[in-house]
Amino acid sequence: MDRRNLAIIGILVILIAAAGIYAYTVSTQPDTSRLIVSTTTSLEDTGLLEEIEAAFEDKYPGTDVSVISGGTGIALQYGERGDADVLLTHDESREEEFIESGFGTERTEIAYNYFWIVGPENDPAEIRGLNATEAFEKIMEEGQSNPDQVKFASRGDDSGTHAREKQIWEMTGVSYDEVSGSGEWYIESGRGMGETLLLASELNAYTLTDSGTFLAYTNEGRIRIVPIVTTGDELLNVYAAMPVNPEIHPNVNYEGARNFVNFLVSPEGQEIIRNYGIEQYGQPLFTPISEGLPS
Repeated sequence: MDRRNLAIIGILVILIAAAGIYAYTVSTQPDTSRLIVSTTTSLEDTGLLEEIEAAFEDKYPGTDVSVISGGTGIALQYGERGDADVLLTHDESREEEFIESGFGTERTEIAYNYFWIVGPENDPAEIRGLNATEAFEKIMEEGQSNPDQVKFASRGDDSGTHAREKQIWEMTGVSYDEVSGSGEWYIESGRGMGETLLLASELNAYTLTDSGTFLAYTNEGRIRIVPIVTTGDELLNVYAAMPVNPEIHPNVNYEGARNFVNFLVSPEGQEIIRNYGIEQYGQPLFTPISEGLPS
């Protein structure tokens, strides 16, 4: 092979290598014009995120916020894979595990409301006046003995609400596996919060819901069930934001994620959270974290 051909081959090798390096560099650079937020259905269903998204995009022109809605378990999976830039979830134990495993950089609480046990107005299991644990025990007891009259609709979807439901069952001394296989009174929807509320209303069943989604759906006249158990430490529902770790996933928009978290806890962001729901539903759906958690 003559020198001319060797030179051509050498140039081609260099060009191919350079193209590969360029392609790799481009593929691993974050897209700062787009911010992917993976969140729970309970935040999405209330409509709060639409207002936050609009205000954030006004503050940071050129940033396009894309929201992926699912249960907390699904949101965490998006973060673990690097398919989202920032997460909004409501399951403290799994959030702390996410941070400890290195997938997120920090956990910042942004707001809270409460889980409610809702059900038929005539309350066939007679749980009114009980705490959450006592109410679950009574629903199971009455459901097993009279499944035609007493039913419970579970999210059954690995969401933060489903995780809290399982925690309350465990507090009664009964494992979740025992409950889920105990009879036709217990129904798993495998759906988001709004759809589970619709199912519970259709079946005249009890369910565990976040208060925000319940109020939103009640205001729209879509459900007939009512709040029955609404207070207690075991029903506190705290929402937190977590940027995905750029050291594990260099492609994430970490700068945008940090800006988003800072916006959520800024006076402007907290004011949006504080006021959201008053005009639409007659009361706020969330309490901003700046007011402090209940003691």
